[in-house]
Amino acid sequence: MAGAGNKYQIDMCRGPLFGKIVLFSVPLMLSGILQLLFNAADLVVIGRFAPHEAIAAVGATSSLTGLIINVFIGLSIGTNVLVANYYGAKERRNVSRTVHTAILTAIIGGIFLTGAGVVLARPLLTLMGTPDNVLDKACLYMWVYFSGMPFIMLYNFGSAIMRAVGDTRRPLYFLLFAGIVNVALNLFFVLVFHMDVAGVALATVIAQGIAAWLVLRCLGQARDACRLRRRNLRIDPVILKRMLWIGLPAGIQGMFFSISNITIQSSVNSFGSLAMAGNTATSSLEGFVYIGSNAFHQTVVSFVGQNLGGGRYDRIRRSILYCMACSSVVCLVMGVGFLLDGRRLLAVYNSNPEVIAWGMLRMKVLFTTYFLCGMMDVVSGALRGLGHSVMPAVITLIGVCVLRVVWVCTVFPLHPTMGNLMLSYPITWAVTAAANGLYLYWVCRRLSRPEYGVVKSA
Repeated sequence: MAGAGNKYQIDMCRGPLFGKIVLFSVPLMLSGILQLLFNAADLVVIGRFAPHEAIAAVGATSSLTGLIINVFIGLSIGTNVLVANYYGAKERRNVSRTVHTAILTAIIGGIFLTGAGVVLARPLLTLMGTPDNVLDKACLYMWVYFSGMPFIMLYNFGSAIMRAVGDTRRPLYFLLFAGIVNVALNLFFVLVFHMDVAGVALATVIAQGIAAWLVLRCLGQARDACRLRRRNLRIDPVILKRMLWIGLPAGIQGMFFSISNITIQSSVNSFGSLAMAGNTATSSLEGFVYIGSNAFHQTVVSFVGQNLGGGRYDRIRRSILYCMACSSVVCLVMGVGFLLDGRRLLAVYNSNPEVIAWGMLRMKVLFTTYFLCGMMDVVSGALRGLGHSVMPAVITLIGVCVLRVVWVCTVFPLHPTMGNLMLSYPITWAVTAAANGLYLYWVCRRLSRPEYGVVKSA
């Protein structure tokens, strides 16, 4: 499967393992940092040049946006696992079938999500208890943002294909270029046309369109089995079924994550728009801490997937341990580092002392415990790379989503403070990481059995 793109790809089945994990994960972390810097630029521009209701409006939509798109984003995980398995097993035909099925699924899913976002925005925001002074702006932001869903889906599915063969550098370059355009358009739309939330949403749509085009162009010029040809775009039922089997539970899990976050966001909303603004600013900073968790989640999916396809079971176990250790260290170092300078960082978003005070309440609880989230994500990613997606989704549904909602409905009313509300996060991370860890241990003990061979040809 040699080709021109090989200088960007990583052979995960041979060679020094730890060095390749670092080489693979660093571009992912840099991509995450860039993405969050550009998202933070949205909030900073709004926070500095628009009323505080505007930043609260953007924050009010984040959990709801995740609820609507997470099922389809989960399918991109199925794409990553399948391409990695087939690539490790050197099954060129199945790699190509997966690539073309995935891209067409992204287009269809993006169009569907555009309609869903436009129709459901106001009813769901109203159901969440979004304050009247924020509701109209939040709806406008969602309507514009969801018009770009086809671009967002194409970028996510396309970059999942590239990650599966070890290419994390070119998506980083594409994101850098698109992000610079995003920031420039933010300033242009907000300062020149005074569009506030509509301006930053439109800038995001245009930037995502650029990133999606660059990824598709890259796949179209590939000289290996990942090459994208327009005439070959079709849904392969067998491939789609396998993609759904792996990706749909992950997507449903993400959807329920969003439901639980919506429940928490509704409780945050009860403290008023200043608390919402502080929570939004801290959530933006929290994304930087989450980078370590997400980067090594994606890393372990690809490394475990390729080594499963290649039958390298010893490298699977070591990949999991390396990724878990790296994720925990990165999350802990970044979390504590951000907390120590929390007030100054929050002031970048909004200088209102009350907004900063509310933001610090969330930061003190979450930023000292985020390594638990990193452990949880690596364990679930390893299970998905091994083709086990249903059980970790069920465990996470109970351990995170159900337990978090139970906390909001029972424990939080007894002591209705922001700190008590935020405690639901680390407690549910720890419970879920432990439960999925036990299941992963059981799965790894069975790896040498015959049924754990290369993914069968379709």
